[in-house]
Amino acid sequence: MDIRRLARGSVEWDRIERVVRTLAERYDRETVRVEFLEADNWLSTPCVIDEEWFVKIVSRQNALVHALLTAGRNVGAVSAGTGGFFGRFDTPREMVEHEYEATERMRDIGINAPQPIDAFEVNGLGVLVLEYLPEFRSLEDTPDWLVAERATELFEMLATLRDHGMAHGDLRGENILLCDDEFYFIDATNVHDDRVAETTAYDLACALAVLEPRIGARGAVQAATTVYEPDELLDARRFLDFVRLRPDHEFDSMALRTELERAAGLQRR
Repeated sequence: MDIRRLARGSVEWDRIERVVRTLAERYDRETVRVEFLEADNWLSTPCVIDEEWFVKIVSRQNALVHALLTAGRNVGAVSAGTGGFFGRFDTPREMVEHEYEATERMRDIGINAPQPIDAFEVNGLGVLVLEYLPEFRSLEDTPDWLVAERATELFEMLATLRDHGMAHGDLRGENILLCDDEFYFIDATNVHDDRVAETTAYDLACALAVLEPRIGARGAVQAATTVYEPDELLDARRFLDFVRLRPDHEFDSMALRTELERAAGLQRR
């Protein structure tokens, strides 16, 4: 079996049926239409209900995989010269409740994110219900010219999180959506609120890693300089090697490091 399928596991059909029946009962519907999504997702089974709700079904195995990934990320943070700042979850319910709350907090401070509807547990499974965005594309599917044109907006969104003592913690192309000509953040992970300097630097490093292959190191850093101070730009350097080790980021870390140092020097003149 493919290691990704093994890690993700699968939820028994009778348990999924129980989740769907519970959703129908909670929202007073006799029947619902379910569409399962093809997604390379280790942390949930995603589906769409009645083309109205996006639902994540989280199993105990998903929670275990998240805990293992979190441990690895904290080791990476330590290797970057800081203590670990990623938080883990012990149960599927904790996972969905955190994402509900994180999404709600983002919306409260003006960040575009799908509206959270519900988070609950059914037969040991965590269930998260969000607004479904029917007409969207991820940043990965957005043309380079549009990414270049809108890059500053991504840094402004991250800066808004920073200004409210928050961070995304898992920024990558598939977690940035373009819908109705607006950017949306999804899938924020659990990071410690008392480590704002480190989580800000990590978010910035991830954003630069997303943008560098699309618009080049200089274009990515120039967009960041419209929002971030020189010290913040330089702080992001320490996380570039850690981010480069993640399988969902491929970028030129040396080029970014050079551009960050050049831009910080110019800003200080």
